[in-house]
Amino acid sequence: MSLETARRVLRIEAKALAELQERLDGRFERAVELLLACKGRVVVTGMGKSGLIGRKIAATFSSTGTPSVFLHPAEALHGDLGMMMRDDVVVAVSYSGETDEIVALLETIKRLGLRLVSLTGNARSTIAAASDVTIDVSVKEEACSLNLAPTASTAAAMAMGDALAITLLDRRGFSPGEFAALHPGGRLGKKLLRVENLMHSGDAMPRVAATAKIPDVIYEMSKKGLGMATVLDAAGCLAGILTDGDLRRVMQQRGAGTFDLSASDCMTKNPHTIAPGELAGTALRMMEERKITSLVVTDAERRPLGVLHLHDLWTLELF
Repeated sequence: MSLETARRVLRIEAKALAELQERLDGRFERAVELLLACKGRVVVTGMGKSGLIGRKIAATFSSTGTPSVFLHPAEALHGDLGMMMRDDVVVAVSYSGETDEIVALLETIKRLGLRLVSLTGNARSTIAAASDVTIDVSVKEEACSLNLAPTASTAAAMAMGDALAITLLDRRGFSPGEFAALHPGGRLGKKLLRVENLMHSGDAMPRVAATAKIPDVIYEMSKKGLGMATVLDAAGCLAGILTDGDLRRVMQQRGAGTFDLSASDCMTKNPHTIAPGELAGTALRMMEERKITSLVVTDAERRPLGVLHLHDLWTLELF
């Protein structure tokens, strides 16, 4: 019985979202243009369950490059109207389109000359009539067995908010780096750290000249403790890398004669590299795909800037 109820809820909500997709039209595109042109902030407002959805929409806008705040409509009527300023765009979430507290805000919205986008299930409502753009988020039925509790309708409003936010992200060309700057904490923030913030650089980076003899290479590798060394040519550019594995393979073949060789005789040429501005998550994916444990961080001229080791990513618990 419980599983059947759960399946029915999910089935109804999934159907509501599918129908929402089919109804997308030019009104959505006009809403995106209004939000793109906004010189202030996007002020999202909603009451009750719609208010909770509005808070989430505002948070998604802000985290994807569209500055946004949530304005509680009841609090707005008791002093918070100052949160709305000229050049803002208001997004009102009201399934009935007749939410008293939002209707009471319409005069102030018009007086300030703000543009209004509404997400509503009633295109003939007071709020819809006052809007510059109305997006239809109506549903045929709620997932509640009484057809009363906002369920499918709130899912539709939230999904439409996500659609607006991600469309704006794409239109702005919002980059992973910009996303990272807005998400510095938690597991997501760790994945979005830049390589340059994690690499071993300066004196901590193992480096030897291409002409260095193997005993000197072993000394440098042991001193820096990364199990590898970058090999530089006469111009200071990356010529290759030498790893513990490379040395073991050469010693199996050459024995004691290995110590008469130079770094260039044993190194792996054209090793995998990464730019300092790439993200930790990108570096991890590269290492996993190529089955390697370190990446040399280089500039555009292939000058080594540092070394990123798999252990550096383990400590971030990215796995």
